Amino acid sequence: MDKRFPLEDQIEMLASALRGRVVTPGSPDYDGLRIVALANFDKTPAAVIRVATAADIAAVINFARATDLELAVRSGGHSVGGFSGSNGGLVIDLRDLTGIDIDHAGRTGWFGTGLNAGAVTAALEPHGLILPLGDSGTVGLGGITLGGGIGYLVRKHGLTIDSLLAAEIVTADGDILVADAEHHSDLFWALRGGGGNFGVVTRFRFRLHALPSFVGGPLILPATPEVLAGFVAAAEAAPDELTAIVNLMPAPPLPFIPAHVHGQLVLMGMMAYAGDADAAARALAPFRALAPAIADLVGPAPLSSLYIPEDPNLRPAVTTRALYMDTVGLADARTLIEHLGRTDAPMFIGQVRVLGGAAARVPVGDTAYAHRRSRILVGLLAMYGGPTEPHERWASAGIAALRQHDAGAYVNFVSNEGPERLRAAYPGPTWDRLRQVKAKYDPENLFRLNQNIPPAA
Repeated sequence: MDKRFPLEDQIEMLASALRGRVVTPGSPDYDGLRIVALANFDKTPAAVIRVATAADIAAVINFARATDLELAVRSGGHSVGGFSGSNGGLVIDLRDLTGIDIDHAGRTGWFGTGLNAGAVTAALEPHGLILPLGDSGTVGLGGITLGGGIGYLVRKHGLTIDSLLAAEIVTADGDILVADAEHHSDLFWALRGGGGNFGVVTRFRFRLHALPSFVGGPLILPATPEVLAGFVAAAEAAPDELTAIVNLMPAPPLPFIPAHVHGQLVLMGMMAYAGDADAAARALAPFRALAPAIADLVGPAPLSSLYIPEDPNLRPAVTTRALYMDTVGLADARTLIEHLGRTDAPMFIGQVRVLGGAAARVPVGDTAYAHRRSRILVGLLAMYGGPTEPHERWASAGIAALRQHDAGAYVNFVSNEGPERLRAAYPGPTWDRLRQVKAKYDPENLFRLNQNIPPAA
């Protein structure tokens, strides 16, 4: 671009060359497109570009490189680090890349990165197929996948990346590549856990899995240290078909929860069994024996029913911290529950995800997600309005109190916690290997608005 022209004119010239839309300040829909899911971040980009094709993305990348503008990439807009937006730069908005092409005979499919987990699941369920994603239907496919993807079927089918067969990506020099096990295999390795450091993925090709029957739903129990420790032990001993995610939280005012419990801390176990009802009942028996249930809605259901409906108008500020743990025994459970009592956030969650199963059987070096031997992922989350600092201190203090030998980090749950915490997401030789791939595909670090891995010197 000719820098003699004002930036606004250059952006207008860019817009004329694209199939997608370029939205700038002053446009009626600018505010609606620039805002992200978390109210912590209120950024004002020079333009939001709703790209329509890979060629559009290449043109925007070349424009950003020529103008030295910061470049953000948005899929679902849920980045806890605020990387889905930019102040004064360009936002590549992928939400119009929603193509789905399923090969039913081969049980594979291409999916655009503008899709979210709910849309993918809804497209697959009528055909008896699933893709292991996260635990929220509104989170974008791009972020889930590139960070790893830990969700309701992690013990049965592994992480989202464990089903990834290929990715179409636009690199920093504007090239459109397909990375898989045979082509650009170094890039394919890095994309499975290394985040958005290497380019803009336009679509993914996944292996799909049959799910002829499924049993799931919430099992709500008293939130005592004894119940929590017993729940985690039962989840570790359960068959791979069962994945359980614990949410310690104030009981919401829902009709199936007794009114006198509303607002009290409860253990909401989100249960997901990939199998028939009889086998599920046997697997669930140890959990149901822990204490009389406050509510038990676990039963035959579609997988999509586990995606709790979210109010699209609700846009809270969110603080989150997480760490891997080797065990959650009685003392750890007591520490976690006591710490939840120290926040004044109107909504908070202490989450425990028991891992293992299929995710742990992938060799550590096969993907950039390297925490295959980590047994449990624990997170703290606060949702609120107003200043973030008190909630940041609360979450950080809780994680410090829970810290054990395994101090690793899951990159999708890392916020703005500094380079040391990011480094913990990529242990051992993984960090150095990622830096080498970064140096090959993005030596100038154009894609730096992310959990950034600097290129090797």
